[in-house]
Amino acid sequence: MLRVRVETPCRGTESLAKVKVALLNLFPDLTFEREDDTVAGTTASLERLRELIRSQRIRDTARGQLLAARHGDRTRVVLSKQAAFVGVVNFAVGSPLGDISVEIASDDLSAVIDRVAESTVERPLRPSGRTEGT
Repeated sequence: MLRVRVETPCRGTESLAKVKVALLNLFPDLTFEREDDTVAGTTASLERLRELIRSQRIRDTARGQLLAARHGDRTRVVLSKQAAFVGVVNFAVGSPLGDISVEIASDDLSAVIDRVAESTVERPLRPSGRTEGT
């Protein structure tokens, strides 16, 4: 079962509506649980994030980020809120307005990572002419 929790701060200088738009651009099925100085919600879908990662051609970068932050059945990545507002996935962190924290949990996290950000690197050929793992 896939569980995704998304959270970001909403500063006094920001519009709550715009912060929600940024989150919904990446996670259109997000159900909001909190909407004050922190905007948080949950979803069970990563399809839009997957589509954006593919269309931006950042699958290997996304895969590296997801794998590097993996701890057991969970992984956590941080995305740019400003980039999300315009429908772009950016793993840069450290914005003064705060970033989007995304925690992904699944009983089969490897399969989820493979689905969201499959590797574009070809496996080397073995002497038999077959790729490794076949």
